[in-house]
Amino acid sequence: MKVIYNFSSVKYEFSGHPESPSRIKIIYESLKDKFEIEEYSQGLDYEEILKVHTRDLFEKVKNGEFIDYDTPNNKEMFRYAVLSVGSALKCVEYLLKGERSFSLSRPPGHHALKDRAGGFCYFNNIGIAVNKILENGKKVLILDLDVHHGNGTEDIFLDRENVLYVSIHQSPLYPGTGLKNISNSYNFPLPPGTDIKTYMEKLEEIEKILKDFSPDYLAISLGLDTLDTDPLGGFALKWSDFYEIGKKIYSWGVPLFVVLEGGYGPDIGRACREFLRGVDGR
Repeated sequence: MKVIYNFSSVKYEFSGHPESPSRIKIIYESLKDKFEIEEYSQGLDYEEILKVHTRDLFEKVKNGEFIDYDTPNNKEMFRYAVLSVGSALKCVEYLLKGERSFSLSRPPGHHALKDRAGGFCYFNNIGIAVNKILENGKKVLILDLDVHHGNGTEDIFLDRENVLYVSIHQSPLYPGTGLKNISNSYNFPLPPGTDIKTYMEKLEEIEKILKDFSPDYLAISLGLDTLDTDPLGGFALKWSDFYEIGKKIYSWGVPLFVVLEGGYGPDIGRACREFLRGVDGR
């Protein structure tokens, strides 16, 4: 598995904000001796963003003109948000060549709706990447493993053919969505304190959905905020549980790529390493 490392991810910081550079540094240190690291610093065609997001949102992020309490706003963020999108699109390049990859980048993206930023997210990285795959006429299942429901990803792909959105998340918790299945979205809201036993049971249910849908590719929004040490979530997963989760997903036999979403506690590096080992079949 290749790790697409956006080194610019560590160059911005907002004092006191949990979505900080230390997240990427911790994960990078845990992965650098175990995986092939490829640094990413390229730009991209803005049209890829505009295929998913409205022109209004694009311009507001570009000019630093939107307002969201959780999502810091300045003109510099546009550059970092674009690079994070590009890192996810790089994963698609490898996916279409038959290789697995992981986008180690920030800011995250799964709360960004078609027309609105929010929840630390500016553009929907995995949404833009999956849209690129769908242009090739393929079927994709998006598996969102963040402790928070990916309301933005669900919004972008609601009622779209050839894509399913599946999310395991905590409820009640921000953003308060994902309480039931709707159209092509399958939601598994779980209570605080959810442990690995319950989590694996839900993955068994998801495996049945996946087999019925028979996707060509699997796109994973990896949230490491399901850890018991995360300050923003309430699940009870241990860092060592992530290998079992990854190994289960690997057993499904579907070509995949992984994009980083949330995760703010001290164990995110070890958890990420174990998850990637699992989905890489190690």
